[in-house]
This record gives sequence, structure tokens and C-alpha cells, in this order.
Amino acid sequence: MKRWILFALILAMLPWRSAKAEPIRWVDFQVPYESLQYAMDVDIETKEQEKHISWIDALSLAACRTGGRCGLASVKKAVSDLKGDKSPQELLGDTYKYYSYYHEAYSAVLGGLLGSYCVEINGQWKPAYGLKAFSPIAAGYGYSHCSDFGNSRSFGFARKHLGNDLMGGLGTPVVAVEGGVVEAMGWNRYGGWRIGIRSFDSKRYHYYAHLQKDKPFAEDMYVGKIVQPGDVIGFMGRTGYSDKENVNNIETVHLHYGMQLVFDESQKECNSEIWVDVYPIVRLLSQHRSSVEKKDGVWQRKYAFVDLDTGTLFEGT
Repeated sequence: MKRWILFALILAMLPWRSAKAEPIRWVDFQVPYESLQYAMDVDIETKEQEKHISWIDALSLAACRTGGRCGLASVKKAVSDLKGDKSPQELLGDTYKYYSYYHEAYSAVLGGLLGSYCVEINGQWKPAYGLKAFSPIAAGYGYSHCSDFGNSRSFGFARKHLGNDLMGGLGTPVVAVEGGVVEAMGWNRYGGWRIGIRSFDSKRYHYYAHLQKDKPFAEDMYVGKIVQPGDVIGFMGRTGYSDKENVNNIETVHLHYGMQLVFDESQKECNSEIWVDVYPIVRLLSQHRSSVEKKDGVWQRKYAFVDLDTGTLFEGT
């Protein structure tokens, strides 16, 4: 009951009431992996059917009923209801006023992950609908991770961990989860060598930190470069926790991967940034990993890729 009272107070401050309302300023993404997987599978299975069930629609409906927890049972119920004749508004009644908030928030988090694309393999173009984003770790490289969002960090000042740490081997190729534009790169006293990439729709800022000492980035990386989904962007290391550049002050080799939501540019580089728990997303993306290779001294994706939703061609080797 206390959770619902707190939730109602927070929702009362959120911008669904007016088309001219302020941008969303808070997102508590609590969708577990099992719910993401189920909703995505339904989305893919129904894509060519008369009634396509969007995973974002299903998750938004479930979130309205559960205060954002989106357990698997609630998502299954939402999918079942959406297969019927009633609209989300008819299904939700008074709680429909929360639907636009959840739909916008979940669209921001998941909008670049699922869609239509083509991959060229052995000279043949193969169209598909499904995950078009990639795991941040290239295919063929092992890693481990656990749910660590919100854990405490003490270097510099007491703060929460705003990402997911993926433990692996030194020099493991790190790839772009999603296509976009390199917005930041270089040294940061907390993240060491790091790179930040903004999605093409500007809603997501993907952050990759603690990259390798001496050679942190893939060839020809620079701010403003258009990055291909699945491209090698850097290499796993343990840099950071130092005001001095190019120092290994992290004990364990790992990649810190985080996702910031940006509904308004004022939310960048401020004290009210919106970071979401990407652990369930990283688990989901583990089934779609980019095959890469080093050719003539340059790391490249193996297969050409076309994002059919944007019409963008990304060349392979």
C-alpha cells in the first residue's frame, strides 16, 4: 500500500496531462528480463499477423496495472487482453491516464532495440524482424555480469552505480549496442577512457567506460562520427578512478555499460540525469552478438547490415 501511495504521488508530477507539458524527468525501469523476452517474442511472432502486438504496448499496459513492476504474469495478461477487441483505454479505465507516460518512457528505453533489418551473409541479403541492437561484447568473447545497478560507489564521492559491469578479458572488443553519433570520448576521472554514443533519435545516450590503457578506442574514432550498430568502438580494460590520464586504477577488467534517457537537452550533464537499469537489457541482447574481425590492422564487423526502419546501410568487410 505504501508503495502505491508513493507511486501515485510521483505520477501526479509527471507530464501526461497536457500536450505542452514538461518533458519526462523520472523513469524507474523495472521490467525484468523474463518479461522483456516474452513481450519481444510475442511482438516478433505477431509481426505479420492481422493484429500485431507491440512489446511496448504490452509492457505499457502491464505497467499501468502494476505500478511499473511488469512481472511476467502481468505481461502475459496484457498480451492476452490486447489480442482481444478492447483498446488500452477500454482495458484500463481510470488508470489509462498513466498509459501515455509509460508508453513514452518505454519507447525511449527500447525504441532502438527491435525492428526490421537485412544482413548480407555470403553474398545473400537476409531480411529479418527482431533484435537489431547488439550485445556490447563482440561474438566469441566470454564475459560475466550480475544485477548491480544502484550499488554504492565511493571514489570521488558517495554515489550510486548507474550501469551494468560486464567482466571479461583485457582487450575484448566492445561494440556499439545501437547506431548513432559519437558524442563524447576521452578521459574521465571516474570512467577512465570512455566513449558516449547518442542514438539517431537522440533519446538514448549509450556510455561505455573503463576501456583499455594505451589503446582504448577502435581506429578512426572521433566525436561526431556516425557509428554503426555492431561496430567495434573500443576494447575492454580497467582504466579510471584517477585524475591522471591513462591510469589503471580499477582492480578488475570490465566494461561499464550504461544508458541515459534524454527527453530534453537540459537533462544532459546535470544533477537530474535519467539513467536506467540495463541489466535485463544486456541479458536480452546476449542472444544477438556482432561477429567482428581484424582485417589489415583494422577491426570491422563481418557482415553488411541495413536498418530497414531508417534505410541506413552499414558496410561490412
